[in-house]
Amino acid sequence: MNKLNIESTYIGRRIDHVFHEFLNDLTKSHIQKMIQDGNILVNDKRVKNGYIVKSNDIVTFEMKIPEVLDIPASNIPLDIVYEDDDLAVINKQKGLIVHPASTTSEITLVSALMYHLSSLSSINGTIRPGIVHRIDKDTTGLLIVAKSNQAHVMLSEMLKKHEISRKYQALVHGYIPHETFSIDLPIARHESKRKQMAVVKEGRRAVTHVSVLKRFHKHTLVELSLETGRTHQIRVHMSHLGYPIVGDPLYGIKKEAFGQLLHAFQLEFKHPITSKHLVFNAPLPNHFDDYLKMLDVS
Repeated sequence: MNKLNIESTYIGRRIDHVFHEFLNDLTKSHIQKMIQDGNILVNDKRVKNGYIVKSNDIVTFEMKIPEVLDIPASNIPLDIVYEDDDLAVINKQKGLIVHPASTTSEITLVSALMYHLSSLSSINGTIRPGIVHRIDKDTTGLLIVAKSNQAHVMLSEMLKKHEISRKYQALVHGYIPHETFSIDLPIARHESKRKQMAVVKEGRRAVTHVSVLKRFHKHTLVELSLETGRTHQIRVHMSHLGYPIVGDPLYGIKKEAFGQLLHAFQLEFKHPITSKHLVFNAPLPNHFDDYLKMLDVS
C-alpha cells in the first residue's frame, strides 16, 4: 500500500476530492470506485466518498493493475526525448490529444505510447495509462510519462508540491510593456461555455509567471512558468489580460491554420526513483519558428 502524506490543505475536505487533486489525471468516478472497493483506506478502514479528512488520519491506497488495456496501440511518430525503466519524457507534436475521452474518437498520445514504450503505469486505469500531466491538443512540447506505478505516485506528489519546473514559450497578440510579472487569478469552468475555463472569483488558485523575451510591432514573445497546473491556465490568464495566444482556437482572436503558438520547451525535476537532477529542452517546432521569422521581416 502507498501512503498519502496529509497536508494542511487536505484537512477538512472530502476524501474523494483530495484524491482527485492528488492524482489529478484520475476521473472522479474512478477515485470513488477505488474508495468503494477498499483500495483507499483511512486508518486501515474503509470509508465513504464523503469522508472528511482529519489531521491525524493515516491514508493508504493501492492501485490495481488492469489485465488488458482496451485502447489500440498505434505506430504514429513519437519524439522520445528520454526514457528509462520508470519514466519517459515526450516532445508532443501539435494536433495530438494526450488521452482518450468520451467526446472524441481520435488517435491519441496514449495509443502511440502503448506502441513505442515497453511499459506504462496503471494508476490511471485503461484510459490514461502513464499520463501524469497533460498539455493541450494544440500545444506542443514536453511532458512526463510514468512507466512504473511507484514513479507515477511520486511524480504526482511532486507536481502537487511544485517540485517540477515547467516552462513554456508563447507568442501573444499585443505589445506587453512589462519585462516580468506574475498572474495570480483563480480559474474555474466558464459559467455558460462548458468547454472553456475562465477567471472566476470562486475558482481554484492559479499562478503563472511571465517574462518578455522579444517584442514585435503587434506581438510579444514570452516565457511562462507554471506554479500551478490548472486546465488551460496559460491560455486563460493571457487572454484575460488582453494578450491572447496567437492561433488559440478557444481564447484567441481567431483560429489560425498554422495552429496555436504555445510550446512547453523545458522540464526540470529530480528523478523520483534515482534522485538524479534532470533538465530537458525542446526547440520551437517549425511552424512556430517560421511565424517568428515572418514577424522579423515584416
